[in-house]
Amino acid sequence: MNPIEIKKATLSDLETIQKIGTQTFIETFAAVNTPENIANYVTESFNSEQLASELNNVNSQFYLATSGNEILGYLKINFGDAQTETINKNALEVHRIYVSQAFHGKNVGQLLIDKVKKIGQETGVDYIWLGVWEENHRALRFYSKNGFVEFDKHVFTLGNEEQTDLLMQLILNKKH
Repeated sequence: MNPIEIKKATLSDLETIQKIGTQTFIETFAAVNTPENIANYVTESFNSEQLASELNNVNSQFYLATSGNEILGYLKINFGDAQTETINKNALEVHRIYVSQAFHGKNVGQLLIDKVKKIGQETGVDYIWLGVWEENHRALRFYSKNGFVEFDKHVFTLGNEEQTDLLMQLILNKKH
């Protein structure tokens, strides 16, 4: 495998993000959710208009993990009012971090979360936070290993089903 690169995505990467976003969401959640709920989420979250608006938002950033010409995964982070919940303006939200199943265990997720930590330090945010489905044990272990701790939970609605997301944070800037 070629070396893995993490590069910032732009509007010209819209179709690539659509493809990897749809693929990884289905791989991760299709087995444990109804086809209708999965299809609705994919249609709402990865349609061109929605993605273009997110890519154009100055408070959101997308990054692609690539190896040669292959897309391995992607990351979406939000600052300020782009965060899905306003817990703290001076925080960074990891909105999406997905790795194609074929590349699980190949350090791709670690490189993406390392990128987030670096951006968090460079931008001087107090902490990095994210929501992860309580049943996604693989992701929960990964974030815990990276120093994230649970601080709250919220309801994530997927179609006609309510699920619980655990909110986890990594404190970067301890206030004295």
